Amino acid sequence: MRQQQLADAACSVSSLGELLRKSESRLDAAGIDQPALESAWLVEHVLKLSPLMQRINTERGLTPEECEGVQVLVERRANREPLQYVLGTQEFCGRDFFVTPSVLIPRPESVLLVEEAVRRCVQISDATIVDVGTGSGCLAVSVASALPTARVLAIDASTDALVVARNNMARYGVEARITCLQGDLLDPIGQEGLPNQVEVILSNPPYIPDGDVETLQPEVRDFEPRLALAGGHDGMDVHRRLIAQAPAYLKPGGALLMEVGIGQAAAVCRHAEEGGRFRTYAVLRDQGGIERVVCFEKKEESLSSSSS
Repeated sequence: MRQQQLADAACSVSSLGELLRKSESRLDAAGIDQPALESAWLVEHVLKLSPLMQRINTERGLTPEECEGVQVLVERRANREPLQYVLGTQEFCGRDFFVTPSVLIPRPESVLLVEEAVRRCVQISDATIVDVGTGSGCLAVSVASALPTARVLAIDASTDALVVARNNMARYGVEARITCLQGDLLDPIGQEGLPNQVEVILSNPPYIPDGDVETLQPEVRDFEPRLALAGGHDGMDVHRRLIAQAPAYLKPGGALLMEVGIGQAAAVCRHAEEGGRFRTYAVLRDQGGIERVVCFEKKEESLSSSSS
């Protein structure tokens, strides 16, 4: 019934200009911040017309199928579904990645993880790199693309997320160099025979305190996977678990790189150093000046303790 109502409404639109105006009005009423821009993007997705060509062709007629296609997407966005899910893609590190509600939408802050992993491994011909909580696979794909001789392992607890990740790996031709593993954090690589052999472990773990999830924007709270958002009472449960697990797999001098939430960097660094197996060698800030990625090196002397 709803689809038919949309189709009937769409058929009454006489031109592209009118469709743009109605779409913008609907998004504006729904509280979308940039309704004109987003309506143009939705129209572009269906009609394959750039925003510039839309402005030039406002008198262009529309088929009922075109009208309905745009209206359905506009309605999804008006219900606060993230634009990236509506369009099915998100840009990251210069590449468009498939995204679905099974995966966290890639954020620009996570580029710091890729840059640091590549910096550490660019001179190592056979580096092994592990991406924990791969989601869309954007980190694994970006690292594998930048380091063509590296071996990359991508882990996720969600089988649905791994389907998306594999599609992105195939899209960019790196699927043969990335091993996807399903399971909890680093548990799956125990079967890969990698004690003390990993150069870098990187992760964008869930870091929103459980009590704060309900305060997030509806696009995040109601649509992105809670498993990728909620990080325990203080948002750092997964960080602590990775700090405990990582030494068994990292080479002496290997790196653990983790994204953190606002105000969490100092506490995560303190926990890592108190355990005695890591030293903090850097805390990277994002473009907003926020401490966003903590970088630890496994101490040489932790080799015997982590394998005992």
